[in-house]
Amino acid sequence: MNIVKRNLSDLKRPEKNMRLHPEKQMQEYIRSVKKNGQLKLIVIDEDNVIWIGNGLYEAMLACGYMEAYCLLKDNMSDKDKKKMMMSDNRVFDLGVDDMAAFDALIAELGDDLDVPGFDEELLKSLIADADDIDNMMSEYGLVDEDKKAEIVAAKETYDKQAEAFANAPQENSAPTETQRVKVNAENREQQKHIICPKCGEKIWL
Repeated sequence: MNIVKRNLSDLKRPEKNMRLHPEKQMQEYIRSVKKNGQLKLIVIDEDNVIWIGNGLYEAMLACGYMEAYCLLKDNMSDKDKKKMMMSDNRVFDLGVDDMAAFDALIAELGDDLDVPGFDEELLKSLIADADDIDNMMSEYGLVDEDKKAEIVAAKETYDKQAEAFANAPQENSAPTETQRVKVNAENREQQKHIICPKCGEKIWL
């Protein structure tokens, strides 16, 4: 791979960027860069146009970085560059979370739940014990509306992922990844949850 270092001031945004970066995402991207530094390469062409990594580029600028490590992809046609950008964004979207592994990782983190991209209070709620759940319920009315919406939205995302895999075509062979995810989803039905007093939805704990 042709890995190079470039001044951020020399890099150029593409004319059309497939991925939008809302304010909330950029706040978490900046948190990630401050905590972990540059974790991925910015993909550029011979003209220093960014084809993959525009969000990372913006976050590094916001954090005061002057240089970034880049993967130089030269000798590509304009069409191939565009297809590369589209493919990178789409393939990433096709991934799903393994909720059993996700829950196990949270438990292993203990009290250190400062994870860019996640709300710390939401992560705490996912590993709360029975007494903590009672306290959460007694203080539920004190949680601000944005926090309630975030918890419900997270639960809906997990449910959609589980449903998508549960409804996928099954093959008469050894258990597939789809079948394993379905089992994980069924197991979650037996895990701790609370019922939102406002909307009646389950909130997994």
